[in-house]
Amino acid sequence: MTNPSPRARRLDATDLARVAVFAAIVAVLGLPGSFTVLGAVPITAQTLGVMLAGAILGPWLGALSMTVFLALVAVGLPLLAGGRGGIGVFVGPSAGYALGWIAGALVIGLIVHAGGRKPVLWRTFAGVVAGGILIVYALGIPVQSLVTRLPLGETALTSLIFIPGDLTKAVIATAIVATLVRAYPRAFRRTWPAKDAAPAPVEPARVP
Repeated sequence: MTNPSPRARRLDATDLARVAVFAAIVAVLGLPGSFTVLGAVPITAQTLGVMLAGAILGPWLGALSMTVFLALVAVGLPLLAGGRGGIGVFVGPSAGYALGWIAGALVIGLIVHAGGRKPVLWRTFAGVVAGGILIVYALGIPVQSLVTRLPLGETALTSLIFIPGDLTKAVIATAIVATLVRAYPRAFRRTWPAKDAAPAPVEPARVP
């Protein structure tokens, strides 16, 4: 009997607790603060939490955890790096990046756990780069350009300052996921299909 897919089964208390834990992890990663270089969008460690949420929780719970986190920010909790919170965050230059965390976590989970398979290094790294960097930038840069009234190309060019740090976070997230797969697979709360089993030995035909 196969286990129901994460999409098919209903959320239970454990799922909700894990969603809350990863929302808290993203909040904790904002405690060191942030700094701004050549732009209005702060550089923070919180994207690492987004990458881990998608890669460990999977697409739907990962996206839900980021939705919960941003809902708490919207009601005024100062959970973003630098103690920022409130609905004003979602009309500022970084609004698109923040909202991109939801879509980013979803894409990360879809790639890392594609086909219900066990996360492997190359797919995990590809997933966190695609979701945690490309998707977030794809949503964040146009909104930043709109809010700051700078040309889209200029905004994209200044955003290149984020690339080295985000790639470093992608490497860290990949290493953490790989370690959990080996040492604590229960963190993913799912089972993976075993590798193709070796064929059973064929008994030699008996000679009558």
